[in-house]
Amino acid sequence: MDINLTIYLSERSMFIQTETTPNEDSLKFIPGVEVMETGTAEFLDTRSALPSPLAIRLMGIQGVTTVFYGPDFVTVSKDSENTWAVLKPEIYSTLMEHFTSGQPLFRSEEERLNAGPQDTRILDTDSETVAMIKELLDTRIRPAIMEDGGDIEYRGFDDEGTGIVKVKLKGSCRGCSSSTVTLKNGIERMLMHYIPEVKGIEQILDVEETVAAEEFAKFEKKLAEKEQKKSTGMEQYLSV
Repeated sequence: MDINLTIYLSERSMFIQTETTPNEDSLKFIPGVEVMETGTAEFLDTRSALPSPLAIRLMGIQGVTTVFYGPDFVTVSKDSENTWAVLKPEIYSTLMEHFTSGQPLFRSEEERLNAGPQDTRILDTDSETVAMIKELLDTRIRPAIMEDGGDIEYRGFDDEGTGIVKVKLKGSCRGCSSSTVTLKNGIERMLMHYIPEVKGIEQILDVEETVAAEEFAKFEKKLAEKEQKKSTGMEQYLSV
């Protein structure tokens, strides 16, 4: 947990609490009031944020890359070039002004409904296995991930072949280095334990996330090679 802050504007005040997340570039802001009545919503750019006046303002802050709404929190993600010390005051002010003004979170009820995930809604066409996967994701896994300021989205299940469940991580979990551990040690293990038909889990990445993952892998490889050369050089020096 990071900091608690009470902000005053005229005669109105709001107690805003922040919590750190496993992703150092994401912070969870808790305004002490309801954010999303049901579901969640994620905004990855200014265009996707158009239905929400608050998201538009937050995305307009230099350095902010993603805004995520949970039931009682807002997760804000930033780029690596800006520090939280610089960004937090403006984020606090923006959140406070919105929630004390009484403005709606979305421009219309229709846009609010469209913004929330529909992925775990059980359909008449779903098999019994898919229905069980959706229910487990919605009732057991999603609440746990929201504790860290993120969310999980169901993307499909190969029930006639590999038995792989496809999911997408959102909010603070997007691009987080520990997401692979979360998927394998937490989500995959739970799904396979309760649903024998599930044989594994696969994370679906956006194009940007795929590129970032590839660049990070290249960077780690270069570091490993550099350390290996340094170690080899030291061994040769000691053997003289």
